[in-house]
Amino acid sequence: MKRERCQVVIAGAGPVGTVMATLLAQIGVDVVVLEAGADCAQDLRASTFHPPTLEMLDQIGITPMLLDRGLKAPVYHWRDRQSGDFIEFDLSELSDVTRYPFRIQCEQYHLSRALADGLEKFDNADIRFGNRLLSFEQDDSGVDIEVETALGIDHLRADYLIGADGANSIVRKWLGIEFDGFTYAERFLCLSTEEDLAAHLPGLAPVNYVSDPEEWLVLLRVPSLWRVLVPTDGTLDDDELRSDKMKNEIFDRLTGNGAVVETRHRTLYRVHQRVAKSFVENRVILIGDSAHLNNPLGGFGMNSGVHDAFNLFEKLEPLLKSGKPNGSLELYDRQRRKVTHSFTQTQTIENMKFIQSGHESGAHERKRQEMLAIKQDDVRRREYLMRQAMYESLAQAESIN
Repeated sequence: MKRERCQVVIAGAGPVGTVMATLLAQIGVDVVVLEAGADCAQDLRASTFHPPTLEMLDQIGITPMLLDRGLKAPVYHWRDRQSGDFIEFDLSELSDVTRYPFRIQCEQYHLSRALADGLEKFDNADIRFGNRLLSFEQDDSGVDIEVETALGIDHLRADYLIGADGANSIVRKWLGIEFDGFTYAERFLCLSTEEDLAAHLPGLAPVNYVSDPEEWLVLLRVPSLWRVLVPTDGTLDDDELRSDKMKNEIFDRLTGNGAVVETRHRTLYRVHQRVAKSFVENRVILIGDSAHLNNPLGGFGMNSGVHDAFNLFEKLEPLLKSGKPNGSLELYDRQRRKVTHSFTQTQTIENMKFIQSGHESGAHERKRQEMLAIKQDDVRRREYLMRQAMYESLAQAESIN
């Protein structure tokens, strides 16, 4: 059987897969990206780009596009829904650390679509939509990959296969790698609207984590819309949760008149805290959501995936040039899995606990006082900002040998 030959195959053309492909294409690596969908999906969940991620993406020339299309958000709030009080944190305090002391709020599909378009200029890169990875087998020198297309089955041979194919990764499943962790009992409902929520909630920041014993929520501004994220009642079915009645009730509590609020999207999804037991098995590697999942509080998910890609690229470039095993992929596995457990998972779970606090007597006030103490202490506040901006996680990874 004749097999098409390339150096790297990437499964998945989301933001992480297209970042990885662009990094490889820029140094002349023959790379094929397989995407089961007809294009880069319009996923509405991830929309935050942290400062170090913007610095990384500058290396592939895409940050100016994000700055142009996105909303600059240096300030974010932890808000008390009942009192209206808020604790403000300002990333501008990190201007001595980064040239991007702010978040950029921009839907992730803008990144993946722009990078997918950019890959077309490389003769050594090929992005194939409507191509679904079926199976693969690896040996000491490469990976044989079977791909379903509209017309039949294609057969590829690559030096390495990278799974960037998301939470339901077929690459991870074929490897048989356990995906440890848990799934939150409630599903999350995301509503997007052109209604100006800041007109109803004075002092609203572009990013707001709103704590409340009865119904916590997240309010995020992207350039043309507000996005509202709320937990849902597990006893209700999908139609009820996406109904006008549900929408009206949610916005009644925000604006006072939910019936007049129009929405652009109503999306339901489950939220997980899971980490693969291994990110590397010989010549097959996991990055992004195929390797780890976490709740969206803090905006760490997509950013962690992009950090995976840059870390892996540093290890894979010399390996592709030499063609000899050197242990660097094991270092990628150690660094990114350790950081995922000790930072991303830990921090997002803590963020979730804070925003959910209130059911236990006194918990809400204790959390609020803890955040106020951080805010009022110059040293603790800077440490907190560095952690939330993800500089701490990158430094932690670099310290692992």
